Amino acid sequence: MMDPAKFKLLKGKKALVTGIANDQSIAWGCAKAFDGLGAELAITYRDEKTKKWVDPLMKDVKPSIYMPMDVENTGELEAVFEAIEKEWGRLDIVVHSIAFAPKADLQGRVVDCSKEGFLMAMDLSCWSFIRMAKLAEPLMKDGGTLFTMTYYGSQMVVENYNMMGPVKAALESASRYIAAELGPKGIRVHAISPGPLKTRAASGISEFDKLLQKAQSKAPSRSLVSIEDVGRAVAFLALDDAKLITGDTIYIDGGYHIID
Repeated sequence: MMDPAKFKLLKGKKALVTGIANDQSIAWGCAKAFDGLGAELAITYRDEKTKKWVDPLMKDVKPSIYMPMDVENTGELEAVFEAIEKEWGRLDIVVHSIAFAPKADLQGRVVDCSKEGFLMAMDLSCWSFIRMAKLAEPLMKDGGTLFTMTYYGSQMVVENYNMMGPVKAALESASRYIAAELGPKGIRVHAISPGPLKTRAASGISEFDKLLQKAQSKAPSRSLVSIEDVGRAVAFLALDDAKLITGDTIYIDGGYHIID
């Protein structure tokens, strides 16, 4: 089998990857896939605590831009795009892999969640993608691709996913509207819905191991998705060959979402 990395199909492309927390992060799978296909990378980390886990990974991908970005901190998101404009003057790919909900709200019933917790989850998990799309738009001068990460719990009631279900549903809806609005400029938008993965974000979900077992036993593929599986699929969608695919929620879950 031919190794697609040898063809450097993303050579010349500039990609921003956000949300890497450690070597189990979905965003890390994306960064590795982009790098393998020849893209130049800008990578962010949330804070100094996260940086110690992300630093060791950077020797493998050697990003041109590497800086902090905590969307809770005013101005940090904008600073990243200012750095990209100064360094590159353009942008082709953005991966938004950011989500958060306060543990007390996430682990309780939706009807019991606090207003403050719900608004925080919407702000950090959904509005941050809308803002990122706004900042990316003028830099995607020759078109580009925006990715955000969602989950099956947006469409179906998944036990213990709780408040993140409505939040991810809003994110998916936003991705469709953004796809329609930016499509005439050649900018396409994808909400990527992987099957359950043991990421740091998933650690806040109660009884997550049961969710993994259920997904593996019921998915047509009888296998769990890996960050490499997600990364390769996202990299394909970033290729010019996928320029007419936009606005969908793309499931990378071994077919689990089709099973009752």
